[in-house]
Amino acid sequence: MSLKKICMPWLLGLMLAVISPLGQAENSKDFGEYVVHYNALSTDMLPPQVAREYRITRSKNRGMINITVLRKVLGSPGQPVHAHTQVSAMNLAGQGRTIHMREVREGNAIYYIGEFRVTNEETLKFDVRVRPQGTQEYLQAEFSQDFYTQ
Repeated sequence: MSLKKICMPWLLGLMLAVISPLGQAENSKDFGEYVVHYNALSTDMLPPQVAREYRITRSKNRGMINITVLRKVLGSPGQPVHAHTQVSAMNLAGQGRTIHMREVREGNAIYYIGEFRVTNEETLKFDVRVRPQGTQEYLQAEFSQDFYTQ
């Protein structure tokens, strides 16, 4: 097995954790049995090899959102679960967009990634809805993120 195959599953998560202290949003919301983690950032902050591996377009004018749904398991950081995801965003001018999400599975990790266009000094308010597999109810989280392209 190549070093790339060993390192890449956790590299995106590591990059998102490192970027968070630099002013990007990294948030989570507790729903009792589940915790939903969500993060939005400009794709130009991703290293080229990470963007290639995950088929993400690197650009100052593109953002991405990353969502993970974990089922709480005593004595562990949680178990990733498959979930139906719906994400929309609206800017301050009231222009909305639906963000297409795709599932990425690597080992036990499950991520949902979506890309979208951004303009300089644009603030987007995200509406995240997830329905964990085996449940009937959607869990909802909202957050805002500022994007700068210059």
